[in-house]
Amino acid sequence: MENILTTKSFSVPLSLRMSGSALKIIAILSMVADHCAYFLLDDGTPIYNMLRCFGRIAFPVFAFLIAEGFANTRSRTRYFLTLLGFAIVSEIPWFLLNGIDGTHNVMFTLSLGVVALAIFDRMCEHGPLSFIGVAAIAVLAWWLGTDYDWRGVLMIAVFYILRHQTIRPWLERSSTHFPSQAILQIIFTFPLMAHYGVAGALLASGIIFLYDGTRGFILSKPAKYSFYAIYPAHLMLLSLFS
Repeated sequence: MENILTTKSFSVPLSLRMSGSALKIIAILSMVADHCAYFLLDDGTPIYNMLRCFGRIAFPVFAFLIAEGFANTRSRTRYFLTLLGFAIVSEIPWFLLNGIDGTHNVMFTLSLGVVALAIFDRMCEHGPLSFIGVAAIAVLAWWLGTDYDWRGVLMIAVFYILRHQTIRPWLERSSTHFPSQAILQIIFTFPLMAHYGVAGALLASGIIFLYDGTRGFILSKPAKYSFYAIYPAHLMLLSLFS
């Protein structure tokens, strides 16, 4: 068995590659660190700046995982409803932390991202209409004031559209070369990521590049849903201490 995943000019040692489960853990740690800094620490301190920089990893990685999850889930409807359900639950702690400021939590952005991907898949044979559909969902996210709004939806869409299996459907899945695929995805999503900080965008890009295309160790439904539940749970805890 080969111990190196190789494409034309890039190779990634097996010891450095990470599964989707590993990416989830990194993204969650990044998210919690970012929110702890934002809601509990004073702006401008070294620890605040460090945690916020680390926190910029979270959304790009979550966006990437949404695209992968949508492509691999057995039921896209259930996938959407799960995200939407946790988005609704998360509105309570989001309100306690932010008040009535016209914004909504990031789970709504992820849910709308899934809608955008479903529209793209359904209408891709009609060419430009599929991209117009994605753009319409991005505008909806902006209008609703969801966290990361239109940039978040577009980031999810670009990650999905530039998957090897999406842009080259006539090739078998086994022919996917994950490093080269990731480079293409990173190049086109980096401007969206960099809007929230170049350093964090670089860190997120490095993590996404190391993805190995596998689900990893988080396989059971209880484990999967517990990761979704971390979002509203940590927001509720922060609302108690902020």
